[in-house]
Amino acid sequence: MTQTVGGGTAALRAVMAGPVIDPSDPGYDAARAVWNGDIDRRPTLIARCGSAEDVAAAVRFAQAEGLEIAVRGGGHSMSGQSVVDDGLVIDLSGMCQVSVDPEAMRARVGGGALLKDLDGATQEHGLAVPLGAIGHTGVGGLTLGGGMGWLTRQAGLTIDNLVSVEIVPADGRIVRASATEHPDLFWAVRGGGGNFGVVTEFEFRLHAVGPMIDFGLMFWGEEQAGDALRAIREVVPALPRSLNVIITVMTAPPAPFVPEQHHFRPGIGLLLAGFGDTEEHTSALARVRAALPPLFDHVTPMPYVALQQMLDESNAAGAHYYEKSTYVDDLTDGVVDALVDHLGRRTSPMSIVFIYRLDQAFCEMDELGTAFGGTRSPQYAIFGIAASPTPDLLPADREWSRSLWAALQPHSRGVGTYVNAMTEYEEHRVRAAYGSKYERLKRVKAAHDPRNVFHRNINIVPG
Repeated sequence: MTQTVGGGTAALRAVMAGPVIDPSDPGYDAARAVWNGDIDRRPTLIARCGSAEDVAAAVRFAQAEGLEIAVRGGGHSMSGQSVVDDGLVIDLSGMCQVSVDPEAMRARVGGGALLKDLDGATQEHGLAVPLGAIGHTGVGGLTLGGGMGWLTRQAGLTIDNLVSVEIVPADGRIVRASATEHPDLFWAVRGGGGNFGVVTEFEFRLHAVGPMIDFGLMFWGEEQAGDALRAIREVVPALPRSLNVIITVMTAPPAPFVPEQHHFRPGIGLLLAGFGDTEEHTSALARVRAALPPLFDHVTPMPYVALQQMLDESNAAGAHYYEKSTYVDDLTDGVVDALVDHLGRRTSPMSIVFIYRLDQAFCEMDELGTAFGGTRSPQYAIFGIAASPTPDLLPADREWSRSLWAALQPHSRGVGTYVNAMTEYEEHRVRAAYGSKYERLKRVKAAHDPRNVFHRNINIVPG
């Protein structure tokens, strides 16, 4: 049953310029739906904020009425933390503006913008922010947890390129945090998630990228999986920083560039993107091909914005998702065996493993300079994503994801966790994710949210 509030919808509408949606409104069900179709929650009110002032009003109202707060940017939270039963959703989707200053190499981005909004605006000037790899992800959630993707090897994480934020903490003020203003808060939001308030604007440093890049996909079948991963591990660490890879344990899609006889075939994929000299890209593909010829490959130039949205359809809203992740130093034989063993255990062809290489610029950043939950030494991040078009397939593949994670633990770094990929938020796991940074995060939390108003996240309990 949805909770009613003393002031009701009218009271919140009176202090906000943006619309307020309640269960009686025709658009309520659409407004409460989030990316993960496995999540079905019914908030009391949804505040569609259009400004920082609207956000501040909503934060104050929720506390006055005793309503739990969920903050929604892109709605991509795997565990559904961007919507809440019987509470208030602060919906930032209307705050999706992007302003680019190409001379200063800066972009200001509304808290509700999606990656594709930011990419589209910056690519008009041949510039980009290092972001994730799915265009309909929210900039806010991705950034606050770290942000890794195609540009990580040459420009670091998204948080490494964050210059300042405008944020509404629990007391309802509107403040700016940067290296010189509220520096502890600025340190904490770079990796500490949504624990410290609602970020209404991000300011990013930009890099010259595109507009065209080189792309290659190689695919090996299940019977070649172990050899393919061993061949890949020999090539990837030596790649120049202008190249980046995503390694996948996947099912070949029924796409035009995939030979028909390989449609829906399980195997290993290597996605290689080149942002520099085409010859570097060609040479890297040739080295992998010489080590182990793939069943098929697909090599083509493409717009950078197409690369950034290439995975959008296969990660569409409304499907059912679950995820676990870990870091490993290398693709050792033990890691390879675990990945190969789990390749054939998936029930849904949508379920996939993504493996990101983290080195080069990622490793050049000060490990203690941000709250990022992990070390800055060369490593791989492995994401086991259970995905199914219908709810009946998810339980089996959720167990597949958990089983893969457990099989990788003897080979994992044992330090840090990528908090954007956490779906269980027990305090001991959150502590382990941040390691020695956790105590400092608790102190910042106590200073800006002592009553833990913002707890629907990878929660840090105030110290």
